Amino acid sequence: MAVNPLSPGQNSKRVAVIVTEYTFNSHADVILGRLLGDFEYTPRIEVAAIYTDQVPENDMSRERAASRGVPIYLTIEETLTSAHADGGLDGIIIIGEHGDYPEDQYGRKWYPRRRFFEEVLRVLDNLNETTIPIFSDKHLAYNIDDTVWMYNELLKRDHPFMGGSSIPHAPHVPALDPTDIADASEWLVVSFSSQTEKYGFHALEVLQSLAERRQGSNLGVQSILALQGNEVWEAMARNEWPEDLMMSAQALFNKADSTHPKHSSEKTVLFIVNYVNGTRGYVIQQNNWIDRWGFSIRSNSGDIHSAICLSDLERPFGHFETLTRMIEDFINTRVEPFPKKRTFLTSGMINYAMESLYERKRMETAELIFK
Repeated sequence: MAVNPLSPGQNSKRVAVIVTEYTFNSHADVILGRLLGDFEYTPRIEVAAIYTDQVPENDMSRERAASRGVPIYLTIEETLTSAHADGGLDGIIIIGEHGDYPEDQYGRKWYPRRRFFEEVLRVLDNLNETTIPIFSDKHLAYNIDDTVWMYNELLKRDHPFMGGSSIPHAPHVPALDPTDIADASEWLVVSFSSQTEKYGFHALEVLQSLAERRQGSNLGVQSILALQGNEVWEAMARNEWPEDLMMSAQALFNKADSTHPKHSSEKTVLFIVNYVNGTRGYVIQQNNWIDRWGFSIRSNSGDIHSAICLSDLERPFGHFETLTRMIEDFINTRVEPFPKKRTFLTSGMINYAMESLYERKRMETAELIFK
C-alpha cells in the first residue's frame, strides 16, 4: 500500500469510517474523501480503517483507500478492532447515505443505520470503550422504533455524539440577529425536490435548529401532520399555515418565474409540527420550485425575518467542508457541537411525517415529548 502523503501529524486522532457505499458525489465521497485529502482538503484527523457495506461497479473506496494506505475490512467488527489494536481508536464516523437499499410503502429508504450503530456499540462495549466520539450522518433511522432505541442506547453510555447533516450549518443569507431567532414563535422552512424523506429531513433539521433557541423548546414535539397536493393549498385557504411566511422566504430566491407555488403541478408536501410549548413550525416542499433551503420566522411582535441557507449547488459542495471541519473538531475535542436531542427530534419528526403522509392523519408523537 502507498503511504499517505497527506496524513495528519503523528499525534492526530484516529478514526474508523463506516459507509454504505463510496461513489462519486455520495456523502462518503464528500466527507470521507476530504478526510483522505481529496478536494484540496488538509485533514486534521487520520482515517485508520474503512468498512463499506456495498461495493457497486462505480465504487471509489478501493482506489482511494489504497492511494492513502488505509485498510478496508469486510466487517464492522474487524474494522473497529483492527484500528483499535493497530494504533488506537479515537472516533467513529458512520455515513449511512446512498446505496442500493429497499424502500417501504411509506417512501422511507431502509438505510442500515441502526445495524451499523448497533454493531459499533457492541464492539465498543466488548473493548470496554465507553467514551469514544461517534458521528452518524443524517437522521438516526428510518422508523421511530429504531430511532428511539438508538437514542436510548446513547443515553446509557458516555459516548459524545454528533448527528445530522450539513444544511443547518450553512450560512444564513442575510444573517439574522440571534435575538430575533430566539424571540421567534413561528417558523416556516421552504424545501425542494420530489424526494420527501431525504430532503424533508434537511428542512426539519433547519426548523429544529431554529426552534430550539426559543425558551421552553426542550419540551419536545406534541404532534405532526403531513399534507400533500391540493390538501396543502386547501389548508392554506383555511389559514391553517402561514402563507405570508412562505412568500417572504420565496422572495429571497429572485426567480424569474415568481408565480405562486399553489399554481404549480409539481409534487407539493407540507409538514405541520406542533411543539409541546404551544409554538408551531412548518415545512413546505415542492419539486422544481427553489434550489436551496430557506426559512422565515415570526417574532412575538409579528415581525417577519427570512434567510436562505447558502449551500453550494455544485461540486466541491463547500457546505460539506464546513461539516467535515465540524466532525474533526468534534473528534478532537470530544465536545458535542449542538444537543444530541436535535438529531433525535428531527429523526423522529421525519419518521412520523412519512407515516402521516401515508396514513393521511395527524400523528401524536409521544416518544418525542420530554418529561
